[in-house]
Amino acid sequence: MADAVRSAQDLAVLAGTAPAAEPGRISEMAATLTGSEILRISGEVRAMVAAGRPVCDLTVGDFNARQFPIPAALRDGIVAALGRGETNYPPSNGLGALREAVRRFYARELGLEYPVSSVVVTGGSRPAIYATYRTLVDPGDRVVYPVPSWNNNHYVHLVGGVGVPVRCGPEERFLPGPDDLRPLLAGARLLALNSPLNPAGTAFDVPALEGICDLVVAENAARARRGERRLFVMYDQVYWMLCFGGTTHVTPVGLRPELAPYTVFVDGISKAFAATGVRVGWAVGPADVVARMSAVLGHMGAWAPRAEQVATAAFLEDGAAIRAFHAKFIHAVQGRLDRLHRGLQALAADGFPVASTPPMGAIYLAARIHPFGKRTPAGRELATNEDVRQYLLERAGLAVVPFQAFGSTEEDGWFRLSVGAASEEEIAALLPRLREALAALA
Repeated sequence: MADAVRSAQDLAVLAGTAPAAEPGRISEMAATLTGSEILRISGEVRAMVAAGRPVCDLTVGDFNARQFPIPAALRDGIVAALGRGETNYPPSNGLGALREAVRRFYARELGLEYPVSSVVVTGGSRPAIYATYRTLVDPGDRVVYPVPSWNNNHYVHLVGGVGVPVRCGPEERFLPGPDDLRPLLAGARLLALNSPLNPAGTAFDVPALEGICDLVVAENAARARRGERRLFVMYDQVYWMLCFGGTTHVTPVGLRPELAPYTVFVDGISKAFAATGVRVGWAVGPADVVARMSAVLGHMGAWAPRAEQVATAAFLEDGAAIRAFHAKFIHAVQGRLDRLHRGLQALAADGFPVASTPPMGAIYLAARIHPFGKRTPAGRELATNEDVRQYLLERAGLAVVPFQAFGSTEEDGWFRLSVGAASEEEIAALLPRLREALAALA
């Protein structure tokens, strides 16, 4: 027994201590991949909450299940499927019933008629994004994407692409327009778009997206004449069912059907049904591309659990249950966002250095808090977004994520505020604390 304990201790030392200065121990890709800034900040928040300090956590793009439970029909469907023994491997491209349900769902709700061969099911939406990149982008290919946006810079890195970030500001609702993209599409392989947008909660309108689609159509027509590889669009619409305030979701293929051979939709139930941990996502696109994405995903084992697929297939067919769930769910999300927006606008009206963009969709509010040059009660000057973030967390118990976590490089005071894990009471209690914290600056 003593020898076994000593061996276990030796193994712990060997496995826990990396060899010093061993060259090439980690691949260059992995060694240079940066970690998630959001997860780092979330760790700080958890430590404060564990210490008993009041925190309004507006960091993670997730839902508090007590505030936002998944639809009862979906939950009961999962339980019933498990009870029937639906626990073995699903097909690597997804259960046929779910792929057919997604196909009908898109036809019914979006007016997009696709064959079932254009649908692949994934374990949440992230594998669908990765598979899109991995299937379409070769090392050295250029990928155009707006900044701020979620994780495009990291996916470019994962596949060895060349990122072409397009800085978008509040005057454009943090979304690119045709004039922004026109000089950048020549020679690009992929244009990555997201609407409603993570992190800003804004969405494309018809004129802007039509203009972008026309650029892609023209670019591909020119490439066809030259016999060159075409430009693809990845359209991440995982928040499309969470539109409000008069916002209507629009799609590239809905506006320009000729883009169907060159558009891959990324979607899933995670955000639309507060089901982030259920892990059912999908991609819809040209059948030949989807077939190769399925092969990539099959080797990764990135499929959704079988019981969850069974339940999701049934739920997507139940339009009445979806509408009943969204009637309450969207109202609650919008109520939280509107309350935050009104509170920040009231602070701005009183002369505090804050601003916010009206929420249009998703679970996010883009807020600018920019007391740069001022000093905290402890005498520390606020010079960067990180300085402001730390001060707000410590003084006001406000946990937010700077736009640097979404590819931005400017120290301009813009932050993402996510309401999925916060109650209306927590938001109401936060606003006076924020006012006090800003008033305490000198």
